[in-house]
Amino acid sequence: MKKKHHHKKKVSFTKKWSAKLHLWLGLSVGIIVFIVSLTGTLYVFKDEIQNSLRKEAMYVQKPSASPLSITVLKEKVSLELNEKYPLSAVEISLDKDRSYRFSYYEKNKKGWNYFEEVKINKLVYVDQYSGKILAVYNEKYSFFTILKFIHWSLLLNSEWGKYVVGIPTVLFIFMLITVIILWWPKNKKARKGRFWFSWENVKTWKRKNYDLHNVLGFYASFFALLISMTGIYFAYPYVKNAFNFTLSGSTELPKEKEIQSPDSLMIKNTSVFDLTAQETRKLYPTSSSFRIPLNGKNKKGKELKNIPVTIYGQEGRYSERNTLVFDKYSGKLLADKPHQKLSNAEKYANANYDIHTGSYFGLFGKILWFITGLICTSLPVTGFLVWWGKQKKQGKKI
Repeated sequence: MKKKHHHKKKVSFTKKWSAKLHLWLGLSVGIIVFIVSLTGTLYVFKDEIQNSLRKEAMYVQKPSASPLSITVLKEKVSLELNEKYPLSAVEISLDKDRSYRFSYYEKNKKGWNYFEEVKINKLVYVDQYSGKILAVYNEKYSFFTILKFIHWSLLLNSEWGKYVVGIPTVLFIFMLITVIILWWPKNKKARKGRFWFSWENVKTWKRKNYDLHNVLGFYASFFALLISMTGIYFAYPYVKNAFNFTLSGSTELPKEKEIQSPDSLMIKNTSVFDLTAQETRKLYPTSSSFRIPLNGKNKKGKELKNIPVTIYGQEGRYSERNTLVFDKYSGKLLADKPHQKLSNAEKYANANYDIHTGSYFGLFGKILWFITGLICTSLPVTGFLVWWGKQKKQGKKI
């Protein structure tokens, strides 16, 4: 009687090289993927946790009187804190029970790491009715800010540190594609065991670890691809250009026209900030909050020729953003750029951060992003254990 010979199933060329690529990339960038995934996951519920901890500073006892002038409040904060840097901006909520948030922010572009690059980053909660400072938070050293900059640049200078994170993220995207290729079974029978864990007769931790890496990696890969793509959108101009071209047919976003102040020869109106706030409330009464720059510079430190006010449609979201431009001498309205009139590329540029953090999809999105982040954090660990187990097994054979 002839013995039956069991031949090993021939692995396809695509799966063979996908497996090698997955291994090489995993071993080379696994530690950075672990750090970036962990910090991103912990950052997801930043707003909810921070708002809960700062609840007392966020709300005021509203009296019958009107709020004090922004200029008066600005001077009170500057005198009391006596910082060597000027106040950068104020964020005002449309909810009259919410306190004003004044901020200090200055950067040193030559600093090689985060702590040298950021000179000051402070948030000051002020009772707008009494002028009392409710709380001062040194955001430069806060837990969530440190998490954000580890995630963004591993605490290196943000201009080039983003590439230290960006390159492994691009390689991680290739790994996620190989995950789908390696997971995909040849037939329906083989597919049944790929969707969930079959541990009834499994006793070894190695097999369970392999299944955790394989099954969870597959489910997370689709969401992780979206998170990774929105991440490299921040780091690489060519990725942003590709999105712009796809959405609006041009690689560049429409350039902001610098509106020269028509009242530049006038003596500056001391109530210019209050006039901008009053007009903003009037034009966007249902919005969440708005931000007014106070030091005549934008976030990048560039001199402003006017006062651009950013209006946020929903709390904790940046996607629905409107802009008003005021004359910096008279406070006269010069331009109104509502969210609805933006191009698709501009709307996406505003929404990318919210998509990246999951807030664009509400609480459900944040929970889903948090779970995806936990799985992505585990993948370098379970993957390394799979590789290490195979190395030990090969060593025993020798």
